[in-house]
Amino acid sequence: MAVLKRDTDQHTYADYLTWSATYGNELVDGTAYVREPPSPSPSHQVIVGELLRQIANALEGKSCRVYVAPLDVRLPKSSEADDQVDTVVQPDLLIVSDGRKVDARGLRGAPDWLAEVLSPGTARHDQVVKLPAYERAGVREVWLVNPGDRTLSVYRLEAGRYGRATVLELAGQTPLTAIPGVTIDWEQVIAKI
Repeated sequence: MAVLKRDTDQHTYADYLTWSATYGNELVDGTAYVREPPSPSPSHQVIVGELLRQIANALEGKSCRVYVAPLDVRLPKSSEADDQVDTVVQPDLLIVSDGRKVDARGLRGAPDWLAEVLSPGTARHDQVVKLPAYERAGVREVWLVNPGDRTLSVYRLEAGRYGRATVLELAGQTPLTAIPGVTIDWEQVIAKI
């Protein structure tokens, strides 16, 4: 799967709603990106599914909610109306503690935590285009899971910035800093791919 610029126009969420009909299309700082086939690999889907299972189990009975793509996440720069928002992304997984951010269209505002499972065709887009948008929006913790080299890059927001990533092996257990009480057991993830 590859991510390509749709055109050279500047777009808003109102525009996005007229042309985005498939999973994976995104809008970052007014630039439209479309995903080209093929769909995510089976190992990508297994990782997302296992992370979702572990997180959902850990959040049982708590007010936080975990969501999986496709879900439009609108990241306004201030108080602009929805139709003027110029960044709409679809992270693979995300957790929201403030239910008021969730509406019929998806999510408006920064999730507390999110994960992107990197694929060869999307890794650069996730790292170079989307990560700065997550930082600007105030996403407290971002995980970039790289199944190819079996590493996890963790970005934590400190004083409004992501510093250097903490890079870990996909081994043992890793707690989510932004959401206390949630820990990922990588042995369970790796065993399924």
